[in-house]
Formats: sequence, structure tokens, C-alpha cells
Amino acid sequence: MDEKEKEIKRIVKEGYSEIARQAGSCCGPRNSCCGGIDSAKTISKKIGYTEKEMQTVPQGANLGLGCGNPIALASLKQGQTVLDLGSGAGFDCFLAANKVGPAGKVVGVDMTVEMVGKANENARKEHYTNVEFRLGEIENLPVDDNSVDVVISNCVINLSPDKQQVWNEIARVLKPGGKACISDLALKKPLPKDILKSAAALVSCVAGAVLVDETIKIAKQAGLVDIQIDEKAYSIDVMADCNDPLYRQVKEALPQDTKLSDYIISVNVTAFRTKK
Repeated sequence: MDEKEKEIKRIVKEGYSEIARQAGSCCGPRNSCCGGIDSAKTISKKIGYTEKEMQTVPQGANLGLGCGNPIALASLKQGQTVLDLGSGAGFDCFLAANKVGPAGKVVGVDMTVEMVGKANENARKEHYTNVEFRLGEIENLPVDDNSVDVVISNCVINLSPDKQQVWNEIARVLKPGGKACISDLALKKPLPKDILKSAAALVSCVAGAVLVDETIKIAKQAGLVDIQIDEKAYSIDVMADCNDPLYRQVKEALPQDTKLSDYIISVNVTAFRTKK
């Protein structure tokens, strides 16, 4: 890992550790217009979660950090093993645990001690016995080869400075015939240089996004097949209007008369490991 990649990891890790401590969304702490439980629910509704889903997870698990609903893509079944990359406070893990049942297993991996601690607290609070949270990096997953039926991730792979290695790891841990269901951000066109240099844009899942075609190429190079991408508009400009320094910095780095949504879209990616 070169010095630039190390710096990206440091910025992202510090940013998400702070989010965990404040229990707010990626827009900021509870006292900002984006933070808090109500705003997390509002964001989650906009990106595809139902009210019923949000009511079935421990309070505090939903931090409003996603950009899609990978659970809706996964068609999970009883008894499956699911891995969540960048599991945060456990929101998608708990939804998956409800789907796979007591005979199934869900593993969440997150790079921050604070998020893993918060997720474990949520699991204990609601007596989840089929969920486990592990401290680790998505480029080097603490998960055995050929051990997972479904890999999910929600607005996390864009944070990695080595996306090829992340997809390589996805292919490694999937069982033959296993499926990856990824919600993430992607670019419609290259970002301005000032955005790429912005720490705020890194933490807010903007600066690390790559073009849609690049995502397909990376997944193919990892050996995955039947890759499908569904593109949709992402209401990132709504969150960018917060009176929060993080998003003000991102907006200020944009050229005049442009919006973040001119560059960013949300994508749902599904891909499979071959059955052999």
C-alpha cells in the first residue's frame, strides 16, 4: 500500500469512527439537519427501505449511511451465510439475520473499533444469536475461502483505495455459485480535481467513486460472472444542503452552477461466482 492509499484509509477510518461516536448520519451529528434517528429513517426510505424493515432492527442500527438496499437484491433464504462489507452499526446485518433465520449466519466486517462495538451492543440488546461482527478491512477480509452464500455491501466499496482487491476478496470468500449484491455510488463523468482532493468528499462517499464501466471491469477481473448493474438517480444534493461543514466543503469544491448529482449516481450491482 502506497502513502496515498494509507492516507485515504486514515481519513475514512477517522471520519467513520467519529460518525459512530456521534451516532449520526454521514451528514453529521444529531444536532445537524441530517443527523439523528428521524433523518436516518428519511434517508433510508428514499434509498429503498420500507417502514417495516426499519422497525425490525435494533434502535441505533440505522445510521442513514447507505445509498441503496442490497437486501432487496439478495433474495436471501433460510440457512444461508451472508457477509456484509462495511457493516457499520449493523443495519443490513440485522435485516439479513431476520431473513436467514436461526439456521443461517450473518457476518459483518468493519474497519472501525467504534462501529464494531456499536453493532455488537445492538446485537446484545436485541438478543441476536445468528450475527457476528468482526474488525477488519474489506481488502483483507477475516473470512474463510468458499464460505459465504451472499456478499452484501452498502455504499462502502467506493471508500476503498484498492477496489480491485475488494472484488478479489469477494470472489475468494463466495462459495461456488454464490452471489454478490452491492449498492454503491458511481460516476456519470469524472469528478473535478478539487473534489478528488477533498477529505470531506472521501468520507461522504463521493471522491472514491469510479465510472460505471470501471466497476464492471473490476468485477470481471476478479473472476465474477453474470454482472448486472442497475443505475438510478441518487438524491445526494438533498443531503448536501445540510448546514454541516462536511457537505459545505464538498459543495464549495464544485464548479459554479453544478450539483453533485450531475456527477454521481447510485448503482445496484449483482454478480456471481462460477459454480465450478
